[in-house]
Amino acid sequence: MAVLPASAVLLGELPGAAFAAAPPSGSATRYTIVPFLDSNDGTVNVYQADDATDFRLVQASAYTPPSNRIRDASVFKHTDGYYYITYTTHTWQDVSTTIGFARSSDRVNWTFLYDYTVPITDLSRAWAPEWFVDSDGSVNVIVSCSLTSDEWIFTPYRLKATNSALTAWSSPVALSGIGANHIDTFIVRIGSTYHAFTKNETTKYIEYATASSLTGPYTISRTGDWAGWGSYREGPALVQLDNGAWRLFFDGYGDGKYYYSDSYDTFTTWSPPTALPAISGTARHFTVIKETVSGGPALAKNVTRSFQSANYTTRYWQNQSALLNLPVVTGSSTSAEKAASTFTVVAGLADANGYSFRDSSGNYLRHWDFRARFDANDGTSTFAKDATFIARTGTTTGSLRFESYNYPGYYLRHYNYQLRVERSDGTALFRQDSSFTPVTAWA
Repeated sequence: MAVLPASAVLLGELPGAAFAAAPPSGSATRYTIVPFLDSNDGTVNVYQADDATDFRLVQASAYTPPSNRIRDASVFKHTDGYYYITYTTHTWQDVSTTIGFARSSDRVNWTFLYDYTVPITDLSRAWAPEWFVDSDGSVNVIVSCSLTSDEWIFTPYRLKATNSALTAWSSPVALSGIGANHIDTFIVRIGSTYHAFTKNETTKYIEYATASSLTGPYTISRTGDWAGWGSYREGPALVQLDNGAWRLFFDGYGDGKYYYSDSYDTFTTWSPPTALPAISGTARHFTVIKETVSGGPALAKNVTRSFQSANYTTRYWQNQSALLNLPVVTGSSTSAEKAASTFTVVAGLADANGYSFRDSSGNYLRHWDFRARFDANDGTSTFAKDATFIARTGTTTGSLRFESYNYPGYYLRHYNYQLRVERSDGTALFRQDSSFTPVTAWA
């Protein structure tokens, strides 16, 4: 899989943000979502992941508004250091002319701020408010609104915060070009172009539009099943991954699943939609905030290490006929076995914040047909990406998990004592099988 990263400004960040890269040693990437539940639209859970794939529960029922419901919660971190959510305040059957606001200092404990009545004459419903921070630092909410004359025909509007406390808003402005019968509009800006993903309520497909101004006019250039995501999809939300790819999350409400899909060419082509492990079928309509936080994995480079399985502690990585396996290694093992179980940790060939691993002959650990093996560096970008891994925290103290750089969500994992790169399934067993502890080198 060729990786063609795109430089971009991320939601909630200002122009000049660094190009996407793996977190530096001692830091970690943290993705946070605050979805309502398929079984309950009166509260939201908080989940986080370090890879945008394996979301784990941080707090159940983290926020319940003092009245009404909470649906379609969108989250971002403001310059005042607080996290804010805005959300739909009523269930879909009811008239809903307000959007709600709450904030938190830690993403876990939330305080209700207020319900805001969207000032549109004859408003019937204001749904799915989405944060958008523009390149000038202005904070906006994109909200889908319908009128009493046709309560199911939605149009996206922009509300712009007129104070830093996010308590006063400009008059609503319809996004020109997207037009009526579109809902759940999510926008990112890359360079001077605004990219909008929006659900067509007639066809039930997520469409794609671009503009040179936040309020348009937008040109819708992709319609129907243009990305292969299927129909009855809603709630698109984008985030940029550590390797530069863009990941779109969306609610597959037609089949009860939640999906993600990745693009490496600025939204032209997309990977096949994949159901999120663990939370698919539980979480509903969310957006994602990405942060780099302290306290992440730290692994020294340009040193030799051996790698011990976290759940089979007598077994270690070992090069066996150019394939990476997991045999038992002990003090009585031969010198050759110990040497084959010793590797030099170096900066990632595709990303210096990532990691690559050399064997004693100078060959690099890489994936090929999803099998972990050792090959000579051929100098190509494909090899560099195949041989680069991003360190994530493991399941036991001191252990690490190694995510494939060019196959996000895939990890080095042992199965039948062979090492492969496999997609995370969200289970505890997978996390254990993909956790390894760097220890003093055998040789």
